[in-house]
Amino acid sequence: MGRGLSDQVDLASENPSVSMEKNLTGRGRFPSRRLEGLVVAVIGSLAYSQAARPMAPRHMQVNFTRLDLELPIPRVAHSGDAAVDLHARHDVTLEPGERASVATGLAIAIPAGHAGLVLPRSGHAARHGIGVVNGPGLIDSGYRGEISVLLINHGSEPITFRRGERIAQLAIVPIPDVEWVEVDGLDETSRGSGGFGSTGS
Repeated sequence: MGRGLSDQVDLASENPSVSMEKNLTGRGRFPSRRLEGLVVAVIGSLAYSQAARPMAPRHMQVNFTRLDLELPIPRVAHSGDAAVDLHARHDVTLEPGERASVATGLAIAIPAGHAGLVLPRSGHAARHGIGVVNGPGLIDSGYRGEISVLLINHGSEPITFRRGERIAQLAIVPIPDVEWVEVDGLDETSRGSGGFGSTGS
């Protein structure tokens, strides 16, 4: 049977918090303290999870010095881009198969807990076969010297980069504080010691 008018008035005038508690606890079938304990446990678990897995900062300041003031400052081409462009400090011509170290006129101070990765530019790679020899090149946070890029020409034609042209990209990535522990044996995995070509051609 439906509720009467007096029942509806009683429900409307009831304290909202009390009403919610009754709904959540099944109107007395489960004690409210049990619900409170469950809420506390969930909140505690979430707080521990966030503390155990700290997220990388969404904003970071990286100090830099231009060793050549005529070159552009590092900036992303579009909002949300992962890397900034690096520019050639001098002209360089690479014959097919040739490699060269190209200065960029830029020195940076990478924050502790991070590293810089020097990456090839996709356009140069697609059109001319230009890559970074040790790509990605690694820049440690303690390095304060000029950044140089080890370019290589994998293409079939000579390629020339003029002073100020973009030659590579630089991304800043978080690096965990790793503790290396020597053990007697390693855990087993489905792959095991399978190396090159272990997953087939």
